[in-house]
Amino acid sequence: MPATYLEFITSVLNVPLFYVRGNHDERYREYPPGGEDLHGRLITYNGISFYGLEGSMRYNQGAIQYSDVDMRRLVLSAAPRLLPRRWRYGRGVDVLVTHSPPRGIHDLPDLTHTGFKAFLTFMDWYRPRYLLHGHVHTWDRRATVETKYGDTCVMNINPVTLLEIEPETKQGT
Repeated sequence: MPATYLEFITSVLNVPLFYVRGNHDERYREYPPGGEDLHGRLITYNGISFYGLEGSMRYNQGAIQYSDVDMRRLVLSAAPRLLPRRWRYGRGVDVLVTHSPPRGIHDLPDLTHTGFKAFLTFMDWYRPRYLLHGHVHTWDRRATVETKYGDTCVMNINPVTLLEIEPETKQGT
């Protein structure tokens, strides 16, 4: 989405913006939208933790594309921040925000829209409550847009989804 559109929406609604870049968002480096790029970052807002992984499967020489091996390295690099949280709270993060879907969940057979196997590993290791992704267009709302994988609710939020998330009450707090 154009950065100016995202800025307009957040200013009209007076809400914070958390995002990851998609395979067509190369201009965000020069002209980022106002907000927080979650890629490789753990951010907590109002008691809910977010982590992000940008991009799509590599299908040409685009800057925001990764092989599954590249993405697996990014998932592994999250371990020092997320595994202690998982051991302490039962999950490493509340919401994983990605551009692409996990492999076999809401993805398509063409390379551009193939999901990452590494996201399955992320869900197995860090047990997010939600994995929110876009990338695969679902104008036909008969398409499956919500799937349970282990402890995680995987949701395709394209083209738009309103989701209200309450912080979990941690045992002993």
